[in-house]
Amino acid sequence: MKVKQEIVELLHRGLGDGVFPGAVALVAQEGKIVFFEHVGHRSLAPERVPMARDTIFDLASLTKVLATTPAIMKLVDEGKLTLDQHLAEVLPKEALGDKRDLTPRLLLTHSAGLVDWKPFYEKLRDRPLQERKKLLRQWIIEDPFAYEPGKGNIYSDLGFMLLEWVIEERAGEKLAEFVEKHFYGPLGLKRTFFRRGEERELDSRSPLSRGQAAFSGNDVRKITYPREEFAATEDCPWRKRVLQGEVHDDNACTLGGYSGHAGLFSSAEEIFVIANMLRGHYLGTRVDYFKPETVREFFRRQEIVKESDWALGWDTRALKGSSAGKHFSRDSVGHTGFTGTSIWMDLENDVIAILLTNRVHPKRDNDKIKQFRPVFHDAVMEALGFVSA
Repeated sequence: MKVKQEIVELLHRGLGDGVFPGAVALVAQEGKIVFFEHVGHRSLAPERVPMARDTIFDLASLTKVLATTPAIMKLVDEGKLTLDQHLAEVLPKEALGDKRDLTPRLLLTHSAGLVDWKPFYEKLRDRPLQERKKLLRQWIIEDPFAYEPGKGNIYSDLGFMLLEWVIEERAGEKLAEFVEKHFYGPLGLKRTFFRRGEERELDSRSPLSRGQAAFSGNDVRKITYPREEFAATEDCPWRKRVLQGEVHDDNACTLGGYSGHAGLFSSAEEIFVIANMLRGHYLGTRVDYFKPETVREFFRRQEIVKESDWALGWDTRALKGSSAGKHFSRDSVGHTGFTGTSIWMDLENDVIAILLTNRVHPKRDNDKIKQFRPVFHDAVMEALGFVSA
C-alpha cells in the first residue's frame, strides 16, 4: 500500500535523524484505520525495549483535549456550566481576586491573561500532598495578569489547572473519576488512565523497581502494567531516574500525578477511539455522549483575539507554521504534547492522524520533533491524495 510505504520510510528517517528513539503512528480516513505502524524502541535506558503498537505513552498536553476539554464539554452539554460564566459564579465560596471575571471560554482559548508556565513543583515538593492543589490554585489566583484578558494569547498550562478546579466544583468529583465514568469506561478503554498517588523515590521494595507500575483511572478500576509496556521519557534530573510509567510533567508529578494540563497516559489505538467518538458527534452520526452542536462549538475557531487560531481547548490549523503542515484544511483541530505526542483531525477531509513518540528520552533538549511533525502530516495527506493548492 502506497500510504504504508511512504509513511514507514519517513518514520525510519526520523529514527535515523535522531528525532525520537521510537514512534507509533496511526492514520484513519472516514473513521477507518488505513495505517498503523511502529518503529524503534520504547526505551534505550535503563534497557533497550522495542516499540510495539500498543505501547502506552505519557501524553503530556494531549491531556488538555482528551480529558479536561471533554469534561468541560460534558458539563456544558448537560447544562451544568456555561462557557461565559464568570469564575465567581462557578466557585462562589472562593476568594478569586482579579480572576473572578474569567470564564471557561477565555481559559479554553488561552486568552485569559495568564502566563504560560511556572515551576510550581519547586515549592510544592516540600508541602504535604493533600495541600498542594489548594496552594497551587491560590498562587495562580494571586499571580499578576500577563496581559488584559481577552486581549491576547499565551498558551497556558495555568488555565487548564483552573479548569480542573471548575470541573471538580461542577461535577462534584475529581477529573480522573469524571472522565473514567463518562468516557474511558463506557468506551471500553483499558490503556487510557491517569497516574494516581504521589511520585516517590524508588528502592528495592518498590513495584516500579521490580518492573511493575500500578495505575488507576479512578478509585474503582485498578490497572497494573509492566513497566516495559510504557514509552520511556526523561532521565529526570531531580527524580534521579529514567521515567517510564511515571508522569513526566514536573508540576503534574508533584500534584499527585496529574492535573488539568498533563498526566494522561494512553495508546495510539485508544486515542483513535476517543477521536473517532468526537468525530461521530461532529458529523451528527452519533448522539450518545454529546449533542452534535456542542462538539461543533468546541471545534469552532473562536476568534476572541484577532488572528487567534484557538478553538475551545483545541488548536486549529494556522495559515503558517502549523504542526499539521500545509495540506490539512483550515477546518482541522489538533494538539501537541511536550513528550512528543500529537493528534490532528481534518474535519473537512475526514482524516485523523496520531503520532506518538518518546522524543524526550533520554533528555528533553531534543526538539527535532518540531520540524518533523509538519513533514509527517504533509506526507500523510499526500499519500491520501489531499494536496493543497
